[in-house]
Amino acid sequence: MNNKILIKVIVPELSSSYDVFIPFNEVVWKINKMITKVVFDLQEIKIDIRKANYMLINKNSGRVYNNNEIIIDTDIRNGSELVLLPIKKS
Repeated sequence: MNNKILIKVIVPELSSSYDVFIPFNEVVWKINKMITKVVFDLQEIKIDIRKANYMLINKNSGRVYNNNEIIIDTDIRNGSELVLLPIKKS
C-alpha cells in the first residue's frame, strides 16, 4: 500500500472515530465524500451523499482543508487525526 496513508477520522456528531486508509494522490473533496459515506454506512445511517456537506479539519493544527487540494500537497500524513464536521447552512 505504497500509495495510501493511514489517518484517524474523528466524528463528534456520532461520538466515534475510525482508522482509514486514503490515497495520497486524490483531491480532498473526493476523500471527504468517501469518508462520509463509509462512516455513515458503518453506523447504518441513511444519508444522501450528494447533499451531505462535511469538512475535514486537522485536530492538531485546526487547519480546514480546501476541497481542491491534493492530499499529498497538504500536511496530512500517516497518523494524522482529522475531524469530520458538518457544514452549517446559513
